[in-house]
Amino acid sequence: MKKQVATALALTMGLTAAALSACGEDEIKINPDKEHYVVGISQLVTHDALDAATQGFKDALTEKLEEAGRTVEFDYQNASNDTTMCTTIANNFVAKDVDLIMANATNALQAAYGATTTIPILGTSITEYGVALGVELTDGVVGGNVSGTSDLAPLDEQAEIMVDLFGLEEGDSVAILYCSAENNSKYQSDVVKAELEAKGLEVSVKTFVDSNDIAAVCNGIVGEGHDAVYVPTDNTAASNTATIDNILRPANIPVFAGEESTCKGCGVATLSISYYNIGVVTGEMAADILLGKIDIRETAIRYDSAPTKKYNATIANHFGITPASDFTVIDGTALAD
Repeated sequence: MKKQVATALALTMGLTAAALSACGEDEIKINPDKEHYVVGISQLVTHDALDAATQGFKDALTEKLEEAGRTVEFDYQNASNDTTMCTTIANNFVAKDVDLIMANATNALQAAYGATTTIPILGTSITEYGVALGVELTDGVVGGNVSGTSDLAPLDEQAEIMVDLFGLEEGDSVAILYCSAENNSKYQSDVVKAELEAKGLEVSVKTFVDSNDIAAVCNGIVGEGHDAVYVPTDNTAASNTATIDNILRPANIPVFAGEESTCKGCGVATLSISYYNIGVVTGEMAADILLGKIDIRETAIRYDSAPTKKYNATIANHFGITPASDFTVIDGTALAD
């Protein structure tokens, strides 16, 4: 039911945005002559990846506007992983008539998308915008008042690296672990599951509702005796890596993570984008939109063009795994277990 309601809302908002776009270019509120801008930042939850994206956004937007002789004020709000709070934050931004909303993570983007069709919205840390908003992109363009950056790393390459790194063979079993409330995690799971099954592996999808049942699901993975675990880019998982690591590592089940902050907490390795970098790209987009240099309705989603292979030295050492020379050590992980 939740998915049906979200899809219906997304379709309604998409039609509304299309109608506004047809009415004229001045329907999306942009004032390139302003000297001082107010930008609302809605971040779903606190963890390293999202924090880095927000910092990159603020740094880049501040610098670009200063170069143009303008200033910016940030109204930063953190929803503490509460979807209802995302809606409250978005509605408050609309009431304050901010100049632009930066929505950091899927639930924050969905809330902003449902709150306004006239204030420009830039997402970041979003895996797949079509899935998140229930719309079909055209040449990477969402349309209406939404664009942004994606945190999607090549999923086929993640699957390939995971198999090679862990020495998985046909018939071995992999569990995919993610939060059922995050549609983008399901998207990643579906793609990686198909890639792994094509290699002859047995794949079991394990979802948790929220942080309260992560331990139970992880214990179930241990009980079933899986050979490895894949954790996609997932905000709830990233906020609970200690729980995952405390159960899976003692059971000698290695984790391959979809992004760096999750890997730092519970993974052996990752093929990850830089969240700071996509934040910077989002900030540069914001400056161009506010200054009237680009039209958000025609701006395609942008990506980090250079995902990197990284590993957690402490956890890799525990499993006796030595990644190839093209992997770099994640800062803050020790070389000894």
